[in-house]
Amino acid sequence: MSSPYSGATPAGAPQTYPSQGFSDTAEIPTTTQQNYAADYSGAMGTPTTAEGRPDVEGTSVGQLIGEVTKDLSTLMRQELELAKVEVKTEAKKAGQGAGMFGAAGFAGYMVLMFASFALWWALANLMDIGLAALIVAILWGVIGAVAFVMGKKKFQQVNPKPERTVETLQQVPGALKPH
Repeated sequence: MSSPYSGATPAGAPQTYPSQGFSDTAEIPTTTQQNYAADYSGAMGTPTTAEGRPDVEGTSVGQLIGEVTKDLSTLMRQELELAKVEVKTEAKKAGQGAGMFGAAGFAGYMVLMFASFALWWALANLMDIGLAALIVAILWGVIGAVAFVMGKKKFQQVNPKPERTVETLQQVPGALKPH
């Protein structure tokens, strides 16, 4: 795990965003992703020593606590955003599974109605009409069971727990401890 100060910038240094590969003469505007640390953290920044450790000499406790508070706020915003993305992905999978159930039900109904009449009519030429109807009903019962098993399998793939968010939140206490 990297140090929580690994991306620190000197106090008062402007935040820069990486270029998207366009030349300086190009008229194409560059777009950047939102950088929560740069956008929501304090302007103070944490000065670092040559070894990469925070240089807090001459900085008041109030300023340090203020920066830690802002950093924790940024971290919580990032974790919330990650959780939203993960839950949205899992909800999409659940919606697809529900759509599969709906499609299987409607297709089963239509097939049952039209194919049942045709098969019932064909079997009625060979045997008693009641026995032909029973055979047709059993056949479509098997097809419905197969569609149900496929839909159930799709729902079992849904994971409502945002795994990456839980993993990164477990790392927060370790990041707050001094190294």
